[in-house]
Amino acid sequence: MTVPADLRMIEVSGTEALWLLEGSAQGRLVYVQREVAVVRPAAHVMEYGRLVVRAPVQAAAIPGRALLTYQVDEIRTPVGTGWTVSAHGPADVITDPDEAAHYRRTLPGWSHGPHDTLLRLHPQSVSGFRLARTASEADR
Repeated sequence: MTVPADLRMIEVSGTEALWLLEGSAQGRLVYVQREVAVVRPAAHVMEYGRLVVRAPVQAAAIPGRALLTYQVDEIRTPVGTGWTVSAHGPADVITDPDEAAHYRRTLPGWSHGPHDTLLRLHPQSVSGFRLARTASEADR
């Protein structure tokens, strides 16, 4: 006999959320452009407490020190378990040519030219949740 299960979101500590973020390589960059939220796929690496993100975004769309959100998850379907993490904070476009060349070699990108931007996000808040299935109270 199988026991029905409910989906639950269990908040994780900031330390665990950072650990999950560092262990992944791809996510989504979220920013506001013309009062509309825009979501783009992105690759990232965590270095020295900063998140370096490569995304198919025009650099002009990210004003200096813009507040951005970066979201990463790993959700196993069809069971619906896994985790999700969001990091939020100010970001700068990486303009140093040597530093940009390094990250272009080490982070995969989806586009090249004006729509290929490297950002350094300084996370001010990192939050995350584990997605789990638990037996419902009525069935125990």
